[in-house]
Amino acid sequence: MNFRVNNLLDLYTDYLLVTPTYSTATGLSSVTDNKVSHDQVTRLLSGQINSSTLWQQVKPLIHEIHCDDGLLIIDDSIEPKPFTKTNALINWHYDHCTGKSVKGVNFVSSFYYSPKYSMGLPVGVDYVLKDQEQIDKQGKVTYKSKRTKNEMMRDMTRDADYNMSFKYVLADSWFSSAENMSCITEDCNSDFIMAIKSNRVVALSKDDKEKGIYHSIESLELEGRTMSVYLKQYNKPVLIAKQVFKNGDGSTGTLYLATSDLNLDYSSLTAIYEKRWKVEEFFRSIKNNAAFAKAPTKTIKTQQAHFTASMIAFIKLERLKLRNSKNHYAMKSEIWLAATKAAWKQLDKLSTPNINFNKIAA
Repeated sequence: MNFRVNNLLDLYTDYLLVTPTYSTATGLSSVTDNKVSHDQVTRLLSGQINSSTLWQQVKPLIHEIHCDDGLLIIDDSIEPKPFTKTNALINWHYDHCTGKSVKGVNFVSSFYYSPKYSMGLPVGVDYVLKDQEQIDKQGKVTYKSKRTKNEMMRDMTRDADYNMSFKYVLADSWFSSAENMSCITEDCNSDFIMAIKSNRVVALSKDDKEKGIYHSIESLELEGRTMSVYLKQYNKPVLIAKQVFKNGDGSTGTLYLATSDLNLDYSSLTAIYEKRWKVEEFFRSIKNNAAFAKAPTKTIKTQQAHFTASMIAFIKLERLKLRNSKNHYAMKSEIWLAATKAAWKQLDKLSTPNINFNKIAA
């Protein structure tokens, strides 16, 4: 087998796509018949593999799939790491989806989606590092990050705007602050479509806003249509809409949306926001198909490098998807099937028809 040892990052990300277990420096060295040493892999992960590396890897493909109605999706995710030693990166984080604190890595991603090619790619990542000591109300020592996830979101949006153009920024209600909205419309000259919490209040006109007359969005008749309103702390008008849907358990869910694009109708607004789910598919794929959590790395730098390399491996899967017209899971099934067949042949080679116990006893 001809290993591309001239590009260790390329080799390492290939390894993340084929290894069925934990990805280790020793394991990669073994599968290359020691053409790559353990120390080489360690030095790779101890180097600079960060968001800039991710952008350099994805940039050529972004230029190929870029389109006028491209979407930038911002979201965060937590990968539980309950048995990993706690540090600034692997720490306790509040999961706003479950309402519980989870020990693991918390990261924010910017994700570009091209409706024209039905393809999405990560273009930036930042990690929550809780390295600032503080004392809580009970007098207990806890740690917080220097930067909030909303600050990360704004920085990543500006970085993406510098590198490419996009029509809309999509985000869930966690990122729907007025400051984030202004960053998108004023700093980046784009529009947003965001979920907003049901406890938000709105003014029905600019005059009402100036007089401080606000209404709960839950009190408005919004189903199946949009309404132009003013949010608190955000000075420009927005369109809001209410989407009612069925959850998997049969219960009814309600989602409120806000957009700065005053020309969108209800159907277009909700259809575009549904594309936000693409970033959730990205999170699921790096965790299931690119060994995101399968690395026994010990230091913050090597852990971050591995996590980012997993996202670069995802880019390879997207290229392979285009080439083979198969989704990530189908391709991984084929890889694992081939590996299982090879293992079966090796087992058969090691097996013997009969065991001579007399010879063993002698």
